[in-house]
Amino acid sequence: MKAIVIYDSLYGNTEKIAQAIGEKLQLYAEVAVRRVTEVKPEQLACDLLVVGSPTQRFNPTKSMNDFLNSIPRDGLKGMKVAAFDTRLTWEEIEKSPPLPFFEKIFGYAAERIAKKLVKKGGRAIVAGEGFFVAGMEGPLIEGEMERARSWADKIFA
Repeated sequence: MKAIVIYDSLYGNTEKIAQAIGEKLQLYAEVAVRRVTEVKPEQLACDLLVVGSPTQRFNPTKSMNDFLNSIPRDGLKGMKVAAFDTRLTWEEIEKSPPLPFFEKIFGYAAERIAKKLVKKGGRAIVAGEGFFVAGMEGPLIEGEMERARSWADKIFA
């Protein structure tokens, strides 16, 4: 089985999560972990595609959105897919009064990534997951790397 983990990262936190997921997936498959700017849609010949991005204004980054939009319709037909993001903790969100309201309406990047992957023909095999950072630039909250590895295990459960 061949798997690709594609990520975007602004401050290194999402990259760390992608690497942890990739390391765990190596127990089950041949894995490549790539930054979104290093991949073209025609390079997605794999059995499993895992995609992650920081949540920026309730969305994936512009680079990730551009990449997902460039995948042809049915370009992921029959492929297993999974999505993740990095995001602020609820405690951080509550510190900015309008954010809780908007978060409830718009959600997080993982949800949007998963929808786009499925729209392109992918088959979601686990629910999207969010990994928490302390503040806009991080670092990751303690225990998130291990949680990422546990989530990767669920992909093959």
